[in-house]
Amino acid sequence: MSKQYQFKLVLLGESAVGKSSLVLRFVKDQFDDYRESTIGAAFLTQTVTLDDQSTVKFEIWDTAGQERYKSLAPMYYRNANCAVVVYDITQTASLEKARTWIRELQRQADPSIVIALCGNKTDLEARRQVSQEEAKKYAEEEGLMWAETSAKSGEGVQEIFTAIAKKLPLTAPPSARPGAASRGPGARTGVDLSKQQGAQGQQEPCNC
Repeated sequence: MSKQYQFKLVLLGESAVGKSSLVLRFVKDQFDDYRESTIGAAFLTQTVTLDDQSTVKFEIWDTAGQERYKSLAPMYYRNANCAVVVYDITQTASLEKARTWIRELQRQADPSIVIALCGNKTDLEARRQVSQEEAKKYAEEEGLMWAETSAKSGEGVQEIFTAIAKKLPLTAPPSARPGAASRGPGARTGVDLSKQQGAQGQQEPCNC
């Protein structure tokens, strides 16, 4: 039987960089031009199948980018296995904000967290302000994964989440107890679901 793993993933970044659109494209392969800003955080799940047929289930916390919700962020990235920090390639300031989030993760998140820096909105290439060279150089210096995406066209979206799934250590951490599926934003994940009888299907996506 192919192995199944479960990891907690958090999305961070300034408001309006396209975090929710990125998740919607990944989870439902949809795009909404008039998507409202996230309030607090939204929770969704999606599964990626790797080359060896093992599967990685992401429990995704899509956090709000507005400044008034910033104090809530540690509740969502605490004990996260991976984080996608999103910036808008047409807004230089959004990359600076992404750098701030990355510094915070490096200081306060789990030391083993996998961080991906993601430049969104490549469909707006004509309005680009952040060069690939600048972002890639920064990612290399900080030891981050890096990619560019377009939530609107779907370009690069599946690829970045699959790359993260491949980067994660497919072993349950010592703190993960059998059956310890996430029931809240601070719960620890990274559980080998294939060792749990009937573990699949216990949680339904909350499209809040």
